[in-house]
Amino acid sequence: MPILHVDLAERGYPIHIGANVLTDAALWAPFAGRPLRLITDDNVARHHLAPLKALLQLSDEAVRVIPHGEPQKSWAVAGSLQDWLLQTRLPRDGVLVALGGGVVGDLVGFTAAIYQRGVDFVQVPTTLLSQVDSSVGGKTGINHPLGKNMIGAFHQPRLVLADTDALRTLPQRELLAGIAEVIKYGLLGDERFLSWIEAHLDALLALDQAAIGEAVRRSCEMKAQIVARDEKESGERALLNLGHTFGHAIETWAGYGHWLHGEAVAAGMCMAADLSARLGWIGEADAARATALIARAGLPVGVPQGMQPADFMQLMALDKKVASGKVRLILLRALGQAVMTADFAPAALQQTLHHFCQQTP
Repeated sequence: MPILHVDLAERGYPIHIGANVLTDAALWAPFAGRPLRLITDDNVARHHLAPLKALLQLSDEAVRVIPHGEPQKSWAVAGSLQDWLLQTRLPRDGVLVALGGGVVGDLVGFTAAIYQRGVDFVQVPTTLLSQVDSSVGGKTGINHPLGKNMIGAFHQPRLVLADTDALRTLPQRELLAGIAEVIKYGLLGDERFLSWIEAHLDALLALDQAAIGEAVRRSCEMKAQIVARDEKESGERALLNLGHTFGHAIETWAGYGHWLHGEAVAAGMCMAADLSARLGWIGEADAARATALIARAGLPVGVPQGMQPADFMQLMALDKKVASGKVRLILLRALGQAVMTADFAPAALQQTLHHFCQQTP
């Protein structure tokens, strides 16, 4: 069972990866005797709540099941969770457990960050996307009608349990959304990993445990190293947002939940590769290679029908990477080498936007 560590001094924590780590009693031992509250969604609860609830000896009062889906990342739901924690009298030495995908993890992490000025929480990611990306690194938050993840806090978990066996219950669409984030790591920082993904894509889609375990391990390893060097995203960590500026615009325009996060990021990475090629930073063959892999994975390589360049420009102007009024994008200097830059020709960006807005997903 691979064990990684996010090296953040006193805020550091282990990431355990493997089958059935979710119910490994030894991994929960550090929280023995502390008050626990578990939050999950209705889809995940059907598959994974009962064994974990029994292992942790949680009462019904200590468990909150919310509806599934991106709309749950809202002020209203975050507020209702604060009400529940106060009503059930969770003390400051209490621990929140996030059992679910990226929505649950982001929401519970944000709840933990602001409840009584911060309590500990544990990430138990049950989707591929959350296992390889959102459960690691301490980014927590909720959405706003004007932009995705615009309200949040950095709040590191105390433990991450990435149970690869839990992925067997994923709908195919959710699995593919996670594959998008795996591809992202190869594109942004490791061309050899990108080649590995190309060679093992069929095994990943078939949920081969050895292939999935390696994809989760390498993705988490890359993210843990970057987070250790740049916890608060002052520089290098922004590279993890490859495809996200375009992708968040798609999610916001389409309405949260209509496009899964990984689907929007997939289309966004195609746009980033296209723009990088138009700037002459990568060859057209490299851009085509990235797009072909995303298409092979069954992911969108175009934008929503009806979305226009002006829609992108308006929503991208609200991106968190905007500085001094300038949009900064994560683009590719080479496959496996991403950079954050505002130094791109506006005309080239417009060409990319017009090219994609004339296509359908």
